[in-house]
Amino acid sequence: MNSETSQHIKNIVIVGGGTAGWMTAAAFAKLLRGGFNITLVESDEISTVGVGEATIPPIQNYNKVLEIDEDEFVRETQGSFKLGIEFVNWGRIGERYTHGFGRFGQDLYTVPFEQYWHKLFAAGKAADIAEYSITRMAAASGKFSRPQLELRNSPLSEIAYAFHFDAGLYARYLRRYAEARGVRRIEGKILDVQRSAENGHVSGVRLESGSVVAGDFFIDCSGFRGLLIEQTLQSGYEDWTHYLPCDRAIAVPTASVEPPIPYTRATAHTAGWQWRIPLQHRVGNGHVFCSRHMSEDEATAVLLANVQGEVLASPRTLKFVTGMRKTPWKHNVVAVGLSSGFMEPLESTSIHLIQTAIARIINFFPDREFSAADIDEYNRITRLEFESIRDFLILHYHANQRDDSAFWRACRNMDVPASLKMRMALYESRGRIFREGAELFSEVAWLQVMHGQGLRPASHHPLADLVPTADAERYLASVRQVIANCVVGMPTHAQYIAAHCAARRAADPLHGVTQSAA
Repeated sequence: MNSETSQHIKNIVIVGGGTAGWMTAAAFAKLLRGGFNITLVESDEISTVGVGEATIPPIQNYNKVLEIDEDEFVRETQGSFKLGIEFVNWGRIGERYTHGFGRFGQDLYTVPFEQYWHKLFAAGKAADIAEYSITRMAAASGKFSRPQLELRNSPLSEIAYAFHFDAGLYARYLRRYAEARGVRRIEGKILDVQRSAENGHVSGVRLESGSVVAGDFFIDCSGFRGLLIEQTLQSGYEDWTHYLPCDRAIAVPTASVEPPIPYTRATAHTAGWQWRIPLQHRVGNGHVFCSRHMSEDEATAVLLANVQGEVLASPRTLKFVTGMRKTPWKHNVVAVGLSSGFMEPLESTSIHLIQTAIARIINFFPDREFSAADIDEYNRITRLEFESIRDFLILHYHANQRDDSAFWRACRNMDVPASLKMRMALYESRGRIFREGAELFSEVAWLQVMHGQGLRPASHHPLADLVPTADAERYLASVRQVIANCVVGMPTHAQYIAAHCAARRAADPLHGVTQSAA
């Protein structure tokens, strides 16, 4: 072995299974091309807590990298398609809006499409923003199709979508994928963690059986407890409950009583909100709430009073602290999934954060030196990602006009990060929205939530006035009509699933109870 190859790590150990563990194992199995020994350690006795049955469009990139057949994936996970998230009662009680995926209209000359819409909407000459989005109009009509890329100038070529799926079935699907490509799974509970006296790195984990699983590089997918990153390396945790006060979730599955709708629904209640995620074999439901404003018994009663269909299992409580690990990569351990932090499931970001962590690990893949510069940059980028998502979630709570409970009044009056204050002020001035670097949520995402939550700009971009008002009106009317015509011809969501990816058989309705979260 020469000096160059002696620096290479050889043994990668993933601690914990579930969605985070098996997404990591599957990606490594594909991308590392058999050049490493990949071992995943998990115990069947320890239940996993999936925080993602709903996803966002970038998951398609993960599937493409793994060369996963999308129809097979949807069938095997009892999945459905998702065009966005509908928010009910968030601005005011009785109001609803959707954060739809994809773009709005088409840019016209110098400024973004929404600037012409701001101008005309304020003058009462434009419809609601939803009518200029094919994903929002399709969702409202219960329609779905994948983008028809051959129709280059049609909105039908621009349909953006994600998935709902059973996270337990998803982990099983990825486990089969990973094991077929050489990942070794070891069943067993971890009793303790061994560290090197020389550099403090984790050197191995000892199981109840007495055997030791040694490794050079460890991925901590052990969930909230953070067995390696926190209990062993004491990375520290940054608590954001002063911004995002919900700290509990009650989850329960119900039988389907209607064909699955192509969107997630988030309904605000007096001290939190309820998710509804439609799958082929059941519906995932849950109530995310603040324990300072509502007891678990009250939260459970609210949830059960607002679900449809037969309840398939006893409600289960999940306790969490919204925030992030201060150093998600420390020594030779990287935290992925819940061990790295928790962003409540309001915008379906949990699985995405697993995906981006995996991509960053690949980009900063170490050798035995474990460069401090690389680790510091990994942690810096991770923090920026978490903070930008945090601000987007805070916006939903903070920009409300509800006065029916102390919870919503407190959210409206709380101090928010300076970064969010700046975004809101910029929007309320002239409707301007700027995306910071590679942050997750686009300008159109911020637009939909800001408008949906009741924020209104005082004016519009001055250069929007370069287009005569009558011309802008005709253009917006044309966009609106083309989208309406396209939606009429689309199949229903249920028809599309039946034609392409219906599950071959019903899954156990009790499976994955703990997996139900947006």
